[in-house]
Amino acid sequence: MKQILIDRYGPPEEVARCAEVPDVGAPAAGEVVFDVLAFPINPADVSFCRGTYRLRPPLPATPGAECVGRVATVGAGVSHVKTGDLVINLQRENWTQKRRVKADVVVPVPPRMDVRQAAMLRINPPTALLLLSDFVELKPGDWVIQNVANSAVGRLVIGLARARGVKTLNVVRREALFAELKGLGADACVVDGDDLAERVKAQTAGAPIRLGLDAVSGRATARLSACVGEGGVVCNYGSMSGEDPVMSRGALTSGGLTLVGFTLMRALAPRSPEQVRAIYADLGNQILTGALPAAPVEKVYAIEEIKTALTHAQRGERGGKILVAPNGAI
Repeated sequence: MKQILIDRYGPPEEVARCAEVPDVGAPAAGEVVFDVLAFPINPADVSFCRGTYRLRPPLPATPGAECVGRVATVGAGVSHVKTGDLVINLQRENWTQKRRVKADVVVPVPPRMDVRQAAMLRINPPTALLLLSDFVELKPGDWVIQNVANSAVGRLVIGLARARGVKTLNVVRREALFAELKGLGADACVVDGDDLAERVKAQTAGAPIRLGLDAVSGRATARLSACVGEGGVVCNYGSMSGEDPVMSRGALTSGGLTLVGFTLMRALAPRSPEQVRAIYADLGNQILTGALPAAPVEKVYAIEEIKTALTHAQRGERGGKILVAPNGAI
């Protein structure tokens, strides 16, 4: 079977290769074997290949934070999935044609869900959901501010917040994105800049903002925190700038703000397997029914085209995610 390997860290399109590896074999008791139908190329995967991600396993290694698969066989004692089920995998190393894993890391998704959307279900939708629920008890009419609002997580935050009656103030880098985000339900949009706090205050008519979601870090964290009301929370979940988050001492002391960090793995860890499955089932159904917006896909590549796919995934101004279908067209 085919699997993507990296033998060294460096430019992803140079270090990733499609290799022939032994089949995974039959599942033991408590295991599941599934065929990988599709996997997306995420920024974390690109960082993984470069060696700049927080995880640096011994080489050779297989990238792949998420995927969707179809169950081929289940081992003894497995009851929550069966042959033919559509599933996502909570483990990494998913850039391959087939996986054999412990059953408790396999989560079923709605059987009628579009395969392309299911391939992108594991990370961004629960990230958006838990960012809105785990740090501040938001009520209808409350405001949330986020930067990188046109990202996959940002778009989902808009949809999930709107369904709860929570208002979103969406910070982006160019005004051309306003119409698209407002079409998704954004209440207000602004372009980032040094006078961000003043322009945000004008958009909200001075209403306090209780939660700030930061995926840029660096000075962008300080600009965002200046928009959050007294006693509010700023949650950092990414670093597009490549820098550490910066906040003024005054925001932390006089303003009483709290700076917290978020990773999906840590957020899911205290939840039971049943709770985790319920989260994904709910999110999958919301995407299936259109309650949450589908994530755009620009192109799907074959696994043998991984170098071309990685080059494409690193282009700016793309119109959607780059996917790979290891076992044929989807």
